[in-house]
Amino acid sequence: MPKEGLSAAQRSKIRRLAAPGEANVEEGKEINVVPFLDIITNVLMFVLATLAVTFTASIDVDLGRPTSIRAAQQATLGLAVIVVGDGFSVKARGGNVATGCETTGSGLAIPKREGRYDYTALRDCAAKLKASSPEFSTEEQVTVTANPDVPYDTVIATFDALRTSRGGDKLFPEVAFGVVR
Repeated sequence: MPKEGLSAAQRSKIRRLAAPGEANVEEGKEINVVPFLDIITNVLMFVLATLAVTFTASIDVDLGRPTSIRAAQQATLGLAVIVVGDGFSVKARGGNVATGCETTGSGLAIPKREGRYDYTALRDCAAKLKASSPEFSTEEQVTVTANPDVPYDTVIATFDALRTSRGGDKLFPEVAFGVVR
């Protein structure tokens, strides 16, 4: 029996096909951007998740006229009212206002009366503080801050109580709402 084998030409063709060849030129020109986009997406999500965003809220109360600018050396009352669950805490230039609105001291300046906020006493206290010195007679701004558990209508009623006196005169028409931090 004759030995059947591969011819020299066949062996040469098999070696040529089995040998590692050059890569397709068209395949080498294309860039795979999917891994790059994955990395960019992950970095973007990390930045968005760790970004500290601060929102400020303000309520403009008198848009009809420009705000006055005071001289730095002029004394101001710097009245601030904090609405808490038990009443009103009032702070002025001299410090905390004590109960009864007579002197400085700790505690609530105007506690709740019979379970309700006493807006009349707050209005009288603000008028008393404004009248305490002739320097404060032109003061028109007050800052109101409230605890998160205080109802919205209580905050608005506080704004209204501080804007006008009992006689209807302007008391503190420029009410600024401060955000508790």
